[in-house]
Amino acid sequence: MSNYFIRPPKTEKEWKDYLFFRWEVLRKPLGMSQDSLEDDLESTSYHLMGVDDDKKVIASGRVHFNNPEEAQIRYMAVSENLKRKGIGSEIVKKLEEFASSKGAKKMVLNARENALSFYLSLGYKEKGPYQSDTGIPHSKMEKVLS
Repeated sequence: MSNYFIRPPKTEKEWKDYLFFRWEVLRKPLGMSQDSLEDDLESTSYHLMGVDDDKKVIASGRVHFNNPEEAQIRYMAVSENLKRKGIGSEIVKKLEEFASSKGAKKMVLNARENALSFYLSLGYKEKGPYQSDTGIPHSKMEKVLS
């Protein structure tokens, strides 16, 4: 695999590419419009993207705070052909580190069924079902941050 960098989007073009990637991987396959991609927490969230040598977005992840001690990961995605290479794990770790540095004691997320084993391998515990706006089954998960 080529080299990649994980960092926040910086320029207007990078933001557009990052948001398009999120939609293309997470929402487009479900027939959802690009309007379904963003929420009211975008401007107060911390965003990370994986970028390859060609400056192409290959991964995404975001964290926001639900309250001063609880942060939530959303919009995790990795290009299909680059899964299982540690990129997603690295993004989750960096999101956890960021949240912890800002006072979070617990991280929560809502995982699609096909991502459960990924999050379990990172120390998350399954807490029950979650009804997603995507219509596909999700599970609530959480992890105590150290």
